[in-house]
Amino acid sequence: MSRGSSKPNPGGASRGKGAPKGAAGRGRSAGRGSGPPERGGKGSPGRGGQAPGSRGKSQRGGSPGRGGPPRRGPSGGGGAGGRGAGGRGAGGGAGRPTAVGSRYGLGGDQVEGRQAVRELLLAGTRKVREVLLAEDLDTAPVIDDIRQLAREQRVMVTELGRKALDRRSFTESSQGVVALAAELKPVELEELLATGGRPGATGVGAHTPFLLALDSITDPRNLGAMLRTAECAGVDGVILPRHRAAHVTASVSKTAAGAIEHLPMSLVGGLPAALESLRANGVWVVGLDGAGPTSIYDLTVATQPICLVAGAEGKGLSRLVTRRCDEVVSLPLRGSLDSLNVGAAVAVATYEIMRRRAAPEGGSATTV
Repeated sequence: MSRGSSKPNPGGASRGKGAPKGAAGRGRSAGRGSGPPERGGKGSPGRGGQAPGSRGKSQRGGSPGRGGPPRRGPSGGGGAGGRGAGGRGAGGGAGRPTAVGSRYGLGGDQVEGRQAVRELLLAGTRKVREVLLAEDLDTAPVIDDIRQLAREQRVMVTELGRKALDRRSFTESSQGVVALAAELKPVELEELLATGGRPGATGVGAHTPFLLALDSITDPRNLGAMLRTAECAGVDGVILPRHRAAHVTASVSKTAAGAIEHLPMSLVGGLPAALESLRANGVWVVGLDGAGPTSIYDLTVATQPICLVAGAEGKGLSRLVTRRCDEVVSLPLRGSLDSLNVGAAVAVATYEIMRRRAAPEGGSATTV
C-alpha cells in the first residue's frame, strides 16, 4: 500500500506540476471492500505433486501512479479466471475494485453470489450491514429468501443497475447479489482441539477432531472449493497460514457457497509449528502428496484424531511441513495424467476419511 507523503522523493517519480500535496501513489482506484487481497496463481494448473498448478509470484511494485513513486503493495493477478489488482483498475481507470484492507485477517467482509449471501443471512453469526441487488434480477426462490431474511433482520437492501453493481463487486459474476458484512473472526487452534467433533456427530470419530490444514494455498477458487468440501464432509475446522496464503476474499466466499458461515477457521503464524502442537496434543498429522508412499485407502489412523494437510499448487507440501507429518499419503492414479488438482484431491481424501469415521466400530465402511 502506497503512502502519501509531502516529503521530497529523491530518485523517485516526480509529482508533476500542479499536483496536490500528498497525491503521490493515488493513481490506482481502490474498491470499497475491506477484505484481504486476492492472491491467486498467475498461470493455469500444471503438473507435479498431488496438487498441480503454478503459484504466481506477486509483482512487487507495478507501474507507478500518477505523479507518485511505484506502489509497494501486492499487485499480482487474481485467482484462476479472476481479475487481480494489476488489471484495468490501474492508473485510476475504470475497472473492478481491488480487494484491499485487512491484509492478515481472515477476511470475508464482502460476500458475493446468491447462495453465499443467503447462507450468510441464514447463519446469523455476524452482522450484515447492507445487501446490494441488481435491478434486473429475475424472480427466483433464493432471491425471495434473501429479501425476506434481510427484512426480518432489518438489513438495508439497495437495488443498483447492473453496471453499478459490477463496479462494486470483486468477482467476474456476482449473480446480481452482494452483501457487506462484518469480517469473519478466526478461532484459536486450542479451540479447534477442544471442540472434539461437531455437535450431533455419530460413529467412531464422534468425539475426535477431524481437521484440515492448507499449506500456502494461493488460488481463491481452490480454497473456496476445499472449504465447501470440508464443511459438507463434517470437518471440524480448517487451519490457514497467516502469511503467503489466500484468505477469505469475495471469490472464496462465492465458490464456498456459504460454507464459510459454518466452518471454524484458525489463522496460524507458522504452519509447521501449529502441526507440531497438534502432534503434541495427540492428533495424527497426515500429509496429502502425489509422492506419498501410502495410499489414502490404506490409512490406518482415519478414525483417530486426525489433521489432513494439503500442499500448494505445483510445489505440494513444503519441506518443513512434510517433516511434521506422521504419515504422507497419496491417491492412486490409473490414467495417463500424473496428478490431480488440489481441490479434487482434497475432496477424495476428505470423503475417504469421513467414510471410515462414519462406519460403526468394528463394522463395514462401504457406505456413508
